[in-house]
Order: sequence, then structure tokens, then C-alpha cells
Amino acid sequence: MEVAVVKEGKHGILGLGAEEAVVRVQPLAIALEKMDEMAKEVLETLLTQMGIVASVACQAKPPIGGGEGATEVITLDVTGDDLGILIGRRGQTLSSLQYVVRLIVAHQTQARVPIVIDVEGYKQRRYEALQALAHRMAEQVRTRGRPFTLEPMLAYERRIIHLTLADDPDVTTESVGEGESRKVVITPRES
Repeated sequence: MEVAVVKEGKHGILGLGAEEAVVRVQPLAIALEKMDEMAKEVLETLLTQMGIVASVACQAKPPIGGGEGATEVITLDVTGDDLGILIGRRGQTLSSLQYVVRLIVAHQTQARVPIVIDVEGYKQRRYEALQALAHRMAEQVRTRGRPFTLEPMLAYERRIIHLTLADDPDVTTESVGEGESRKVVITPRES
């Protein structure tokens, strides 16, 4: 952050005649290319420390399913042999790895950086599978007229379900539960 004092304040006497200081705070401008190289380097270092042999390709592109107005994110695609260990159960290891890389890069750049890590196209396949699941379950809810509760999901997975069914005229979605046991409930829309 770049801080500039525009006007110095005055203490005054016993608080009388005091004036507040005026400062301007601006985030440091860091090029996206520099950030993506830094993110790639951080991820490669972590993978090496974990003893995982893989290559990392980096690109700036809109997020999966972002739609119009979506800001660009730094996407790191990891490829190699037997990388299931990086994905983990239901993608939890991958989410944790992504979180750690985001924290390290944000600390180094003093800026919040949107970073997505994908391993062998896992997130894209999961995105498509969740969309298909949402449509299938919405059809069941329409047919039976009863709510359906999905399995517990990570926040970004629940978001995919909500966005997929947001414009559906027959069903509505809501998240219920706490923490890791949060689930999406698909219910018939009231007429």
C-alpha cells in the first residue's frame, strides 16, 4: 500500500480547534504478469517441497462459469503423473493448496490476488458434473414436488449449484447446515 499524507491534522487545546488528518491510501499497482509468475513460482516450490513431480502452466482467464463481467483470475494448471494426492477427497486438498498459494502471494504483493489451481482438468470436470447433477435433481424435484437435499459440498461447489438453477422457474435453492456439513436443498418454487 502507498500512503500519502494530504493534510496534517492539529491537536488543538483540550480538543478544541482540532482538525483530522487527511491521508490517501492506494494499493501498489502490480502487473498481472508479475503476479502470475510469482504464483507459479510459489506453487512449484510447494510441489517440490511435497516431493511431487509436476509441471505448472499459468494463464490469466475468466473463472469457470464466470459469465459476463467476471474479473480475470490467475489460473495455474498442474500436469503430471498420479496427481490424485493433490486433489484429495472431494477436492479438499486442492482447495487447501489453492488457499495457501493465495495467502503467500497476497502477502508478497500486498494485494488480494484471485488464483485458481486446477489439477489435470479436475475443476472443469467437477464443474460440468455439478451442473449435470443440479439439472437432474431439479427435474426430480419438479416431478415429485418434494425438496431434495444434496450431499455436503465445498462453498465453490454449492455456488455452482445455486448459479446453475438460479434462472429455473420451477425450483429454488438454499444452503443449510454449518461448516463442512453445509448442503444445498433444492425445493419446488411456490406458485
